[in-house]
Amino acid sequence: MSFFGGQAKPVQAYVPEPEETPVERAELPSPRANTLITKGITVSGSIQGHGVIQVEGAVEGEITLDGTVIVASTGLVKGPVQADTIRIAGHVEGNVVARDHLKLENSGVITGDLTTGSLIIEDGGCLNGRTTMTPKKTVQAEEPPAPQPVLSSGDELDLDRDLDSDLF
Repeated sequence: MSFFGGQAKPVQAYVPEPEETPVERAELPSPRANTLITKGITVSGSIQGHGVIQVEGAVEGEITLDGTVIVASTGLVKGPVQADTIRIAGHVEGNVVARDHLKLENSGVITGDLTTGSLIIEDGGCLNGRTTMTPKKTVQAEEPPAPQPVLSSGDELDLDRDLDSDLF
């Protein structure tokens, strides 16, 4: 009989479940490093690395990155910028090298020379400098091998001289 006069329920014994064999899981890709320089913050010096940097504040110095640089509408960069992909909605005062692609948004301003493989300038974007278009780094073709001289039927070949000059 239970405490309040009802029927007592049987107590169930705890039986541990058998352990499952571990399942092999695919290894996740390592996350890209993301850096945010917020509005009101000023960074002085050189920034180098891999990943994504978004500038909403100010950077006074060089940015060299394997990855993406985003300069937000409130962002200011005083110095050269080099990255794979660059998006500018703020101001950049310095030379810019975008190895793959650059997008200059309608509120963006670049004061300096620009080198890129692909360029989009939205209506209102301002570029004050020279632009050099280069092949994208992913599409760069190798130089073809130099043509080899061909001997005609009347030419003589001095094997001793030719072999010695190649070896020594």
